[in-house]
Amino acid sequence: MAEKSDAKVLAGLVQHLESDGCSPGTIKNYTRSMREFAAWLRHSDGDLTRLTRVDVQQYIYALEQKGNAAATIENKFAALSVLARYLDASHVIQNIRRPVVRKSRSIAPKSLERHERNRVLRDVERTKNPRAIAIMYLFLYSGLRVSEMVALDRTDVAMGERSGSICVRKGKGNVARTVPLPIEARLHLRQYLASRTDDHPALFLSHYQRRISVRSVQRILAKFGVHPHQLRHTYCRELVGAGVDIATVAELAGHADINVTRRYAKPSPGELEKAIEKAFSQ
Repeated sequence: MAEKSDAKVLAGLVQHLESDGCSPGTIKNYTRSMREFAAWLRHSDGDLTRLTRVDVQQYIYALEQKGNAAATIENKFAALSVLARYLDASHVIQNIRRPVVRKSRSIAPKSLERHERNRVLRDVERTKNPRAIAIMYLFLYSGLRVSEMVALDRTDVAMGERSGSICVRKGKGNVARTVPLPIEARLHLRQYLASRTDDHPALFLSHYQRRISVRSVQRILAKFGVHPHQLRHTYCRELVGAGVDIATVAELAGHADINVTRRYAKPSPGELEKAIEKAFSQ
């Protein structure tokens, strides 16, 4: 009975989030976290519709004891905060003790070195698979998030002889942006679209002729030893390395906080190693 009541609450919350314009990815993550909390609560004699601070605090402690990282706990707490506000019970999340998330800003996010990037491009081109090639080039030359990539329609792409761009309609926080499309990406995207005989609006399709999923894209990239975030980091890193100002990189990447973009001006692990080798080899 309690499980049915929990399901009703969570279903109502999902509708609330959708009406507020939250992205599908955010809703999916919040829903997963809140289902986990609801299951824990049922086994702890709690009630989702009558939350207390004790429930929330003890859940945080339970997550710590299970070995969850501080950042993971903070993400789950964010979902609980949304739930508490939805239930008009914001008092239950006040002054909850949580492990401190320590963020390192001294090293740039992991990206591909130039030789690694070239190796990936060579490997994907050797497959002669137009879809895989187009996806790889689009990631490396546009810096899209994987959720943005799979949401693209054909009409979001504009390609001329000398220029091109992508309109990202469903960016993070529902903020749209336009990203220029370099010639290499346009070339491979044209070749992929030329191989299509369907009239489906999605830019990329699965083998089942449906819009490609995030998981499918991740599997494609995994065959070449890379993942979407790594390619996005590589894009941002190369722009900064080429002298593009931080504000422009933030706009192209769709960063709401320019401090996120500033990380790419930090030295990479490889650059730190080279600096140490140079310093102690003299």
